[in-house]
Amino acid sequence: METIPLLTPYKMGRFNLSHRNGVSNDILDVRIVLAPLTRSRSYGNLPQKHAILYYSQRTTKGGLLIAEATGVSSTAQGYPNTPGVWTAEQVEAWKPVVDAVHRNGGVFFCQIWHVGRASTCDYQPNGQAPISSTDKPITPQTRTDGTVEAFSTPRRLRTDEIPQIVNDFKLAARNAIEARNLLLHIRSNFDGVEIHAAYGYLLEQFMKDSVNDRTDEYGGSIENRCRFALEVVEAVANEIGPDRVGIRLSPYSNCLDCRDSNPTALGLYMVQSLNKYNILYCSMVEPDMVKVGGKLRAARGLSPMRKAFEGSFMVGGGYDREEGNKAVAEGYADLVAYGKWFLANPDLPKRFEINAGLNKYDRSTFYTSDPVVGYTDYPFLDSVS
Repeated sequence: METIPLLTPYKMGRFNLSHRNGVSNDILDVRIVLAPLTRSRSYGNLPQKHAILYYSQRTTKGGLLIAEATGVSSTAQGYPNTPGVWTAEQVEAWKPVVDAVHRNGGVFFCQIWHVGRASTCDYQPNGQAPISSTDKPITPQTRTDGTVEAFSTPRRLRTDEIPQIVNDFKLAARNAIEARNLLLHIRSNFDGVEIHAAYGYLLEQFMKDSVNDRTDEYGGSIENRCRFALEVVEAVANEIGPDRVGIRLSPYSNCLDCRDSNPTALGLYMVQSLNKYNILYCSMVEPDMVKVGGKLRAARGLSPMRKAFEGSFMVGGGYDREEGNKAVAEGYADLVAYGKWFLANPDLPKRFEINAGLNKYDRSTFYTSDPVVGYTDYPFLDSVS
């Protein structure tokens, strides 16, 4: 039998998973992770019934799933139909989704985010300006369908306002892991949270020098620029325990005009600083994929961060079956996050196990509001004639 590194067990942290009949078990049975993917189907910022099927389809026993980016407050929104976890109603709406994942034996983390300046006044309370590290707006972005997405000019956060945003992350994390269905005596909480500090959203707007033009203690030096993100990490870890906390970073990306003049130094500083808080994992986006012999290969640009970080290390961004297996086999990563391929192939671990062909994903349906099309209608292997 072929040894498939992505399908080997992995011990991650020390958290109790009550969905395993109340027995403490911290073994992931696969190293294939469902990456957080914004799906734009949470009407009114509430997870819907169709999310139960979507996440259940992609759950395997001992598999780790990371929920779509979930807002921490009313100012955190910037896209249509994205979920939140700052109100009691939102927490209630997540319960059946989390229960479904747990019944299927999965480990479920909630990615918590704030979009910062990646928003418009239409999404903000009372039509106010979005908040950011700066008052510089994002350049209008051209979507894959050719339409142009424009953003409102943001308002620079005052120094004395930053603790409130840190507190929003802390309370959102508490909400995510304390959702309990007391009537049915089911533990409906997420197993942990992933702090979204990547892809040009609020925390990265502070971290990267192309955006952060502040002159206070949150701007200038790399230590100052990373201060806000690390304050969030510390607050969340203190609130729910570091063994329930992960973070996603993308030092090499340039999403939403967010780039840094020295991304390697930024990445290294962050992971070395994260070690002080003993968080469970760090997920990092691969800086680039290179073509070798007609195939895309990981450039392995995250090696310095992998060596420096003391927790579990996850990579993502352009990986296929072969590259994912190599990353695990060679010790470059403990876990590999798959986004678009897991979306289009709800039984991705099974397909990787038998090296089956993959469904192609349809970009045009990534962010539609349809509860089925491009969401729960991708076929499983056993349904393909």
